[in-house]
Amino acid sequence: PGQFDATGLVYLTRRLKRMIKTGGENVSEREVELFIEDLVPGVALAQVVGIPDPTWGEAVIAFVEPLPGESLGEAEVIAACKAGLANFKVPKRVLFLREQDWPRNDIGKISKDALTELAVTRTAHSPAA
Repeated sequence: PGQFDATGLVYLTRRLKRMIKTGGENVSEREVELFIEDLVPGVALAQVVGIPDPTWGEAVIAFVEPLPGESLGEAEVIAACKAGLANFKVPKRVLFLREQDWPRNDIGKISKDALTELAVTRTAHSPAA
């Protein structure tokens, strides 16, 4: 994904692999998603995005859908991540969605761009845990 400028140079506008650059470190969105889905009890689905952050460059934000009947809190998910991930990979915020609330594109795939916009909006209106 990219575009040409007036001189014919190509500028990449999105990453081919979803990486978050936080505090000078690269974080694979998929690595954090798999950790949360596989090792945090009560999680049905996790998606991770990066949002602009004045201190870190980008902040790691996780969206989590709990399994039916499970109640998870932000602090609980972050604590599990701190126990098993490097500090720079731990989400700064965890936001919760229900199955029907995931933003999807025309073919039904979860839209990372829409999640990023939602994360920016939600984190601007609520302090971190």
